[in-house]
Amino acid sequence: MSNQQHDDAARRAHILIEAAELAARLGEPGLVVLDAQVELASPRFDGDYRVASGYDGWLAQRVPGSRHADLTEALAAPHAALSFMRPAPQALAQGLAALGVGPASPVAIYDRSDGFWAARLWWMLRWIGIEARVLDGGWRAWCEAGLPVESGPPHATPAAASFEVHARPGMWADRADIEAIVAGRTRTALVCALSADMFTGKAASRYARRGHIPGSVNLPARNLFDAGGRYASVSALRVAFGALASEQAVCVYCGGGISAAVDALALTLTGHDAVSIYDGSLQEWAADPALPMVTTPTPTPT
Repeated sequence: MSNQQHDDAARRAHILIEAAELAARLGEPGLVVLDAQVELASPRFDGDYRVASGYDGWLAQRVPGSRHADLTEALAAPHAALSFMRPAPQALAQGLAALGVGPASPVAIYDRSDGFWAARLWWMLRWIGIEARVLDGGWRAWCEAGLPVESGPPHATPAAASFEVHARPGMWADRADIEAIVAGRTRTALVCALSADMFTGKAASRYARRGHIPGSVNLPARNLFDAGGRYASVSALRVAFGALASEQAVCVYCGGGISAAVDALALTLTGHDAVSIYDGSLQEWAADPALPMVTTPTPTPT
């Protein structure tokens, strides 16, 4: 194994956890398993935005001993117009402490759909210095392996002691940052993680306008998984990202900062650390008609 392959394998093992390993570790003192599921239906028409907590689904079926992490309210900042916005670092720490997560807790995260919500929560924890791991393949991999499933009312969750955090800089972008990129004042590659049809404006959008931010390239998050729903190999991810893998800085966006987290996690798997997520994404950008959007295709990474 080359040094590069060794580093790639170590990084992957640090960020992702296989179903068999997680199953073997259930009940380990201090381990916290978080179910990050949110229900966000596909849009039937433009502006069709339907979001609901994944709590009921977690009650029905879950990894034994897991706790439901509410990305719609408890672990999100209240906002009049934007969903899933990151809370202040200390508010996030308080929400995690209520779930039993402390600054040194071993944490595994999964969701019961396609891994998007798990990636989002992973990014949030990484931001405040908690090194969590994402269940590779998520709930699908767990079930396909025939591993135990729990249902019904949960046991009481012991809270962790409150703790202070120091947020890692450079992991988030705001509207002003994106305006600077679009205007050419900042040299950062801008990546849209939505599907090709949403990027080009062919598909219905949950947001105020169809299309993408000018200057973006399109790398759909779903393209970064293999046929089994696991993250592709690091070598395959480097091929998918193409020239982006060598960009000095990359900012990823989507509709609400969720699909973008898959791209951000995948870039991190390749060893790229200068990555940020535009938290407001198109939910914010498309709502302001003064901000430019285009529907003509632009190149994908090569």
